[in-house]
Amino acid sequence: MPANNDAQKTLRYRWLIFTILALAYFFVYFHRLSLSVVADALVREFDTSASVMGLLGSVYFYCYACMQLPAGLMADSLGPRKTVTFFLLIAAVGSLVFGLAQSITMAFAGRIMVGFGVSLVFIPTMKILSQWFRVREFAIMAGLLNAVGGIGVMAATWILALITARFDWRIAFEIIGCLTFVLVLLVWLLVRDRPADKGWPTLDEIDYKHQEVIAPTEEIGIWEGARRVVTERYFWPVAIWFFLDCGIFFGFGALWGGPYLMDVYGLSRSEAGSILSMIAWGMIFGSPLLGYISEKVLHSRKKVIISCTTILTVEMLLLALFPASMPTIALYLIFFIFSFSASAIVVIGFTTTKELFPVAIAGTSVGTVNLFPFLGGAVFMPLLGKILDAYPKTGGHYDPQAYSLMLYLLCGAAGLALICSFLMKETCRKPLQDGNR
Repeated sequence: MPANNDAQKTLRYRWLIFTILALAYFFVYFHRLSLSVVADALVREFDTSASVMGLLGSVYFYCYACMQLPAGLMADSLGPRKTVTFFLLIAAVGSLVFGLAQSITMAFAGRIMVGFGVSLVFIPTMKILSQWFRVREFAIMAGLLNAVGGIGVMAATWILALITARFDWRIAFEIIGCLTFVLVLLVWLLVRDRPADKGWPTLDEIDYKHQEVIAPTEEIGIWEGARRVVTERYFWPVAIWFFLDCGIFFGFGALWGGPYLMDVYGLSRSEAGSILSMIAWGMIFGSPLLGYISEKVLHSRKKVIISCTTILTVEMLLLALFPASMPTIALYLIFFIFSFSASAIVVIGFTTTKELFPVAIAGTSVGTVNLFPFLGGAVFMPLLGKILDAYPKTGGHYDPQAYSLMLYLLCGAAGLALICSFLMKETCRKPLQDGNR
């Protein structure tokens, strides 16, 4: 039986670990959406095109996507704490390189380093949290983690816009690089992979301290787990939905949403950043709320995904039909709903993926599906940039008709995602009795 004092240490210390890892995830989302605010400044400063800027935005997603399959393997072999520490260090250097870039080539180098660096945060964090939090707490922690990501979105949009308006975009990325160095030290010194690394009891030992036997967990090899994931037919509607949904979110929300507001509506960078901050609020409020609705109200993952994807499709259609006709106050609501239906909903998508498979391969399943959101971003960002470049600029601004065509494409992608949502399997199971783990 574990000592009660040590059990309390486990239950308290895990919140310090969550806080540090959540701060790391904050920087993941900051870098993910930061180009939306500074894209026009980069185009002018480096004298480049929307296509090149789309490629600059997409390299983050290519790097992130290609590292998702190795992420679980590295977390298992090297250890999640060491993995997060090493790759956050790369991200810190990359942010400094990007801020100091004197050419578009140097900017690409910095962006690539950042992409590789932050790509090894999410999966190792999930592995660490699975050791420090109970199974029944996992969905709540995932929602809280995504909400912190929403705060990172706010920093990447509204706060970054204020900093760049007062100082310069370079200073912002140099500050973020220095803060990331501090975070690297905190992860190395304070985070541990499991309670046993501190000599404390595990959650199983705490919860079953009055029982002789702890229920065994099914063991599945890495390659067998990967085979099960890719051969499960219900995995693919979720994966394709992630590709389309996140392609829309990253392509519009993370890059071209800012230029759209400034070019079509004539807003300043700070005004556009204020509207884009609604993306953050949508994630902060939407992630835990959708989790609650799915678990406690509708008792369904599928219904929530269908509802949000329907809303996203309708919203993209309205923006395509009326690309320059919305009052400013309506734009705040539109971007809030956009975030709610395209970003906060991913918490339910990851939960669906996890529930399709045994707990023993939850990391493999989530890591595999996590490849597709970033492939979506990598494809949609430069594709939307090519659409904008196909129309002539007027006074340095892209043509409203180009944005209209871009929004029609996004509407079509949302429609395909909606079809995928109907093909998904319902994975939510109502507990048979209280206290089920």
